[in-house]
Amino acid sequence: MERLWTKKYVMLIVVSFLLFSSFYLLMPTLPIFVMELGGSESQVGLIVGIFTLSAVILRPIIGGLVDKYGRRVFMLSGLVLFAITMYTYDWITSIFGLIIIRIIHGVSWGVATTATSTAVTDVIPESRRGEGMGWYGLAMTLGMAVGPIAGIWLVESLSFHWLFLICTGLVVGALVSGYSIKLPTVKQQSNQSVSFYEKRVLPIALVMFFLSITYGGIMAFLPLFATSIEVNAGVFFLVYAVTLTIIRPLAGRISDKYGQKKIIVPALAIVSIALVVLTITNGLIGFVISAILYGIGFGSAQPALQAATIQLAPPEKRGVANATFFTAFDLGIGLGSILLGFVSQFMGYQVLFFICAVVAGISFVLFMIFVKEILPKVVASK
Repeated sequence: MERLWTKKYVMLIVVSFLLFSSFYLLMPTLPIFVMELGGSESQVGLIVGIFTLSAVILRPIIGGLVDKYGRRVFMLSGLVLFAITMYTYDWITSIFGLIIIRIIHGVSWGVATTATSTAVTDVIPESRRGEGMGWYGLAMTLGMAVGPIAGIWLVESLSFHWLFLICTGLVVGALVSGYSIKLPTVKQQSNQSVSFYEKRVLPIALVMFFLSITYGGIMAFLPLFATSIEVNAGVFFLVYAVTLTIIRPLAGRISDKYGQKKIIVPALAIVSIALVVLTITNGLIGFVISAILYGIGFGSAQPALQAATIQLAPPEKRGVANATFFTAFDLGIGLGSILLGFVSQFMGYQVLFFICAVVAGISFVLFMIFVKEILPKVVASK
């Protein structure tokens, strides 16, 4: 069996964990910061959404440049810009200034995450790609589990000044870790033009787009739903994070042994079931069951879909393939949050989560029609 746990792989996981921890420290506290600056609820939505929009616009461009000029320079430059931008939050005194910073911050996020996730695919052995992507995904999972709780505690116990300093320090740590990594060089023809998307992975990106709409609905509206049924939202995210920690490596190993479709097909179905459970729940038990099911479904499907994306793309186009995948992911979260906001306002949270269940069903159908049959052909050719 090829070796997975190399120094390069471990250090890239460290880079991503520190980067995602910084991101999730800020995410739940940003609305509070906006209100302290005198902003409105509509401006909170704008400031949160413009970050994702900036990343979406830039990712396809960065993906092509990462393939042509290498992963390391973009990973390091993205981390530098991310750290500088994070520190600048401490100097912001107006909503307009915050909007400008959020645009730049979104750009740095798109650069750093696209380059880092592509670099990881270069150092994972092909025979253990599913398992490798599963463990790598835990960097985001652990950041999501620790970040929101720690961020809120920092703001309540200390101040935004200390929050921004600690967030900046985490990214500086990621930068130092990334600087120590010597990444492999992907051979590229010097006269090859820069690509902005990889057409071979568009069917997978479409599936991921619809799946991530459900993720956007969970992240944006579950805390409000929890309050309405008098349940602590933190319980859902804690159970979800623990489930992800357990399921990702296991699902990755199964994916490597039996193929991605053996994981993705049941995982997408489980996501729909989880959201149906959330639709009918009115207490803690249903809340926990939904969190477990969603963790199993989304936690299995997302890394398997990314592994399939890399499998379909040639090595010299992994950057743009990753960018295509994550553009769909970000776009689904951004558009889903905005559109589902209108649903929650006029029809309520139960209808919102039922629509999410239907959307997950659409991702299942799209996978069965457009993706399922092309994956065995790629496996057979190896």
